Amino acid sequence: MLQKLGAEFIGTAWLVLGGCGSAVLAAAFPQLGIGFVGVALAFGLTVVTMAYAIGHVSGCHLNPAVSVGLWAGGRFPIGDLPGYIIAQVLGGITGAGILYAIASGHVGFDLGGGFASNGYAEHSPGGYSLAAAFICEVVMTFAFLFVIMGATHGNAPRGFAPLAIGLCLTLIHLISIPVTNTSVNPARSTGPAILVGGWALQQLWLFWLAPLVGGALGGLTYRWLSPNVPAQVPVAGD
Repeated sequence: MLQKLGAEFIGTAWLVLGGCGSAVLAAAFPQLGIGFVGVALAFGLTVVTMAYAIGHVSGCHLNPAVSVGLWAGGRFPIGDLPGYIIAQVLGGITGAGILYAIASGHVGFDLGGGFASNGYAEHSPGGYSLAAAFICEVVMTFAFLFVIMGATHGNAPRGFAPLAIGLCLTLIHLISIPVTNTSVNPARSTGPAILVGGWALQQLWLFWLAPLVGGALGGLTYRWLSPNVPAQVPVAGD
């Protein structure tokens, strides 16, 4: 279990550093900014790379909503949930801390820019309401778990699950960055919010509640759709 928790900690730190780092450091870089498409791809690549690296160790959840969704889908024991969630949140905070150490080395850096935090209403990139943000996060996390459950099904092509899951996360970001800056992951949201404080912490509740609800619904729905699946299939499909 210690190795599994260590893998989740490292993997989630990488997700936050890679995904949020692309948003903070490279999205609007003068003339060569990668924009929304680049940020979306970066988040997907963090999952692909870590799924191949640690999928055989911990399942590469990197996300409390994924762990809860896999439990709801009958793939993950409830007794392991607390440890996984704690490791993921600590990893997310660590990844955000490393990113801050890098970003603050630039003249003019200011946390007031949001530091890739998730938000709604006036803190939504596109000014979307709380209701719109909640619906978006629930539906996107539902879809994420649905794809994860299917890609790691015992009858799915082996070895391709990381690609399907990473591409799904990329698509989710392409859809929802303008709405909430895309969470679908409470650990990813918690790291930057702790550093930004203020409004980011005040709005953090939504980016726990909505992904957990969406993840559980996604896991339950796929379990109903295809109940005869080997238990506890890792995300990497190994």
